[in-house]
Amino acid sequence: MKQSIFGRMAQLAKANINSLLDQAEDPQKMLDQMVRDYTNSIAEAESAVAQTIGNLRMLQDDYNEDVKNSKDWGNKALAASRKADEYRAKGDVTDAEKFDNLAKVALQRQMSAENEAKSAEPSIASQTDVVDKLKHGLDQMKGKLNELTGKRNELVARSKTAAAQSQVHDALKSIDFMDPTSEVGRFEEKIRREEAKVRGQQELSASSLDSQFNSLEDLGEQTEIEARLAALKSGGGPAAIGAGESRSAASTVDDADFDKL
Repeated sequence: MKQSIFGRMAQLAKANINSLLDQAEDPQKMLDQMVRDYTNSIAEAESAVAQTIGNLRMLQDDYNEDVKNSKDWGNKALAASRKADEYRAKGDVTDAEKFDNLAKVALQRQMSAENEAKSAEPSIASQTDVVDKLKHGLDQMKGKLNELTGKRNELVARSKTAAAQSQVHDALKSIDFMDPTSEVGRFEEKIRREEAKVRGQQELSASSLDSQFNSLEDLGEQTEIEARLAALKSGGGPAAIGAGESRSAASTVDDADFDKL
């Protein structure tokens, strides 16, 4: 189980997030799923690493106990040997043999404890290496999780910004006064037509007044001509030049007609 977890941790830690995002149809959903997967995998890995560390500590405790026992039995063997020497110096061979035998038993137990400690050393070294690798892999996974979380937060923020910009663009487009298809544009065009109609009516009214004044001037001239003609027929003289006419009364008569008089 430890090997499978270790392999999965190494695979996840080596994952190229940017490459995975480029291949994803929905990067945000993929990031959310990856964050969940990493979180779950980290929780499982932490449990496995904790168990492995616990097993290592038990081996180390047993090893330390064996080392301590080896030292204690060595001290007991030395003490028994000295006691035997004391009795032998006094000529007490029986007690001397007794304590020599005790020293031998202590030495035997010392050797047993030493063998137990030596046999545990390879396992402790191997487990220590596994624990170090698992811790390193766990740290890598946590680093990747932080990277994933940062990528997800960045993507969400960019998505919200893009959506806000799109809304602003749509709002500005809907109130574009230069857009002829908008309601404001059509209303402005209607006002312009009404203003143009008013100017046309004003021009038409001014033209009609000018025509009326011109007709009044023509009528006054004809009246003057008729009056002068009546004066001539009654025996009066011709009216003085500049007596109010604006132009010659007979301007339409050919000069050759006067030569016939």
